Amino acid sequence: MAENRRKSENIRRANRVIQTRTFVLMLVLGVAVFLVLALKLYQLQIKQHDYYQSKALDQQTRSTVVTASRGTIYDRNGNELAVSATAETVFLSPKELAEELGHFLPEEGCVFLAGLGNHAITPDALGPRVASKVLATRHLRTALSEEELSYLPELRPVCVLAGGVLGQTGMESAELIEAVCKQIQPAAVVAVDALACAELSRLGKTIQMSDSGISPGSGVANRRAELSRRTLGVPVIALGIPTVVDLHTAVQGIYGKSVPKDRPNMMVTPRDIDRLIDHAGDLLACSLNMALHPGMTFAQAEGLG
Repeated sequence: MAENRRKSENIRRANRVIQTRTFVLMLVLGVAVFLVLALKLYQLQIKQHDYYQSKALDQQTRSTVVTASRGTIYDRNGNELAVSATAETVFLSPKELAEELGHFLPEEGCVFLAGLGNHAITPDALGPRVASKVLATRHLRTALSEEELSYLPELRPVCVLAGGVLGQTGMESAELIEAVCKQIQPAAVVAVDALACAELSRLGKTIQMSDSGISPGSGVANRRAELSRRTLGVPVIALGIPTVVDLHTAVQGIYGKSVPKDRPNMMVTPRDIDRLIDHAGDLLACSLNMALHPGMTFAQAEGLG
């Protein structure tokens, strides 16, 4: 019996040794795996942060399948109503556009962004769409404490207005903007609007910037009161993308022949105007956010959309 007890004791002791060694081995392996993961996270998020951030920016392009031309559409008299035209794809980095916009903006002071246009009409909705995505920060100076503001040192005061058009409000856009300027006294006004182009090749493919102001509606024979330093008393930066072109210009651009002036004329827009406004609005808003707040990264600006 004594011998059996000794054997049982030896077996229990051996089992305890095996369990202890197994626990130690698992602990060592767990620590090793954790260290490997921690090292990898350090390399990805800290050591190689700039590399992967630049790589992410390089990947901000999309490939789109272009459908076949739908063909020419005629009226009952055989006159052409709509034709298909080949267009090139243009890519622009929001960071590059933000750098260009930065040259127009004052270094300090509140910036007032005015989104011009009618949100209910797609070709004219560029201004309101951009305004809805630009970060407004002017109110933070009174809404937050000094301690809370210390965490937001890179945010300059920005206010945003998309006041609609005369037919919706009964007031000129210039009247609204002038009244706001008198109240808040901004350092500059940025007016974003959809434009009309004089060449078919520029339709939806150019971004126009100017520090001489803008006359809303002048491109579609609906000229309203101008927005400029002369009328508002502060610098006015105009920013826009052509979204419409008159029919005579479109026909001349496609066929190379001028249209008699006695022929009816109208404003036309691309059939993918919804996608154009969406992408153009996101591009301008992202670039404006980075230009207005230089400390903002592309990922942060894109996330605001």
